[in-house]
Amino acid sequence: MATRTAETRRQEARHAYDAFLKECPTSQLLDRISDKWVGLVLSALNETEVMRYSDLGRRIPGVSQKMLTQTLRALERDGLVSRTVTASVPVRVDYRLTPLGHSLGGLLTSVKHWAEQHFDQVNAHREVYDQEAAAHA
Repeated sequence: MATRTAETRRQEARHAYDAFLKECPTSQLLDRISDKWVGLVLSALNETEVMRYSDLGRRIPGVSQKMLTQTLRALERDGLVSRTVTASVPVRVDYRLTPLGHSLGGLLTSVKHWAEQHFDQVNAHREVYDQEAAAHA
């Protein structure tokens, strides 16, 4: 077994996960969780204990069935959402956040609330910017 110096171990630890590096898996994870649908699904589940598929679809207008299904499958694969199937007619499928999902859901709910509270300010800045850009064009 080759020995490593303390400096080598520090450098390896420093570069183990660096989301600024394109090939780092944490960069891929950030890409996933920065998706609009992921944020809205996690926020909806964070605000309600359990939701059925159809409830999520109604809560998030504009999401297609295909996109909602893909998003929920990806979140389940990542361990952020759990899916429970109850045998009934029709079959009942419930979704809830896992403990890992709760830790992220709260953050994304805060981002959603920030967007709702500050949209008017951002929009005003956009209008000023666009007017200035048009004046210089």
